[in-house]
Amino acid sequence: MNKIRVGSRGSRLALAQTDAVISALRSLYPDIDFERQIVKTEGDRLQHIPVERIGDKGVFVKDIEQALIDGRIDMAVHSMKDVPPQLPDGLMIGAMPWREDPRDAFISSDGRTIEQLGRRARIGTGSARRSAQLKSCFPGIDIVPIRGSIDTRINKINEAGLDGIVLAVAGLKRLGVSDVITQILPVDVCTPAAGQGALGIEIRQSDEKAADLLMPLNHAPTRAAVDAERMFIAMMGGDCSTPIGVYGEVDGVDILLRAAVEKDGCIMRHSVKGTIVGYQNVVSQLVTLFEE
Repeated sequence: MNKIRVGSRGSRLALAQTDAVISALRSLYPDIDFERQIVKTEGDRLQHIPVERIGDKGVFVKDIEQALIDGRIDMAVHSMKDVPPQLPDGLMIGAMPWREDPRDAFISSDGRTIEQLGRRARIGTGSARRSAQLKSCFPGIDIVPIRGSIDTRINKINEAGLDGIVLAVAGLKRLGVSDVITQILPVDVCTPAAGQGALGIEIRQSDEKAADLLMPLNHAPTRAAVDAERMFIAMMGGDCSTPIGVYGEVDGVDILLRAAVEKDGCIMRHSVKGTIVGYQNVVSQLVTLFEE
């Protein structure tokens, strides 16, 4: 355990997130050499294709998970919104550090908020979830599919003549570019993706030493909220490309779980409140509301 290989995607955001985790681990364990290893994923190789058209769950994580299974790396740092609800056999999330702001941000071309834009405004996003909710709240807008790194998508505003784009607040903050945000969208306008803003450090279930090392990094409220969100996605039969938003807000021992689901072309919204220890019941109640 004198050397730990930490897998990461190669994007600027992924590297920043992985480096932050490695920095925290190094401060805890100065005698261990934590080495970052970049693993190119299918989602990175197919940047020109919308995620939902690639037709595979976990396009940003499965290659990294295979490296973990094969023993080529010892840990993997993921954005939890990219991780499918069902992990491969033999793997587990060893820790979820404190969650950054999970909401979505609107970046305007001219400083106007999304409410101030007229009909036929051109909004860029590569997310089916964001697209469905934005169309519901702002009828008449045109959604322009965009993909790529955060920098690439911001540049698309001018290159594609967009009125604005929607990105996750967390990524912008982690890259130190949150000054580009025009407005942060309320959860009841654009409910976040399950796990958005949270990081997960994945390890092999058999690696007890790695699990022990990661224990101090785990943030219990974040873990409870994200576990509830991921359970909801699993029970609804969704994945990271499905137009479903769900957000768990933890306050002490209580959790408020809110969700937005596209059904028959319309967005349905429901929420349920309960306790962390009984979050499974909260999830089940929420699922039932959408099935009625």
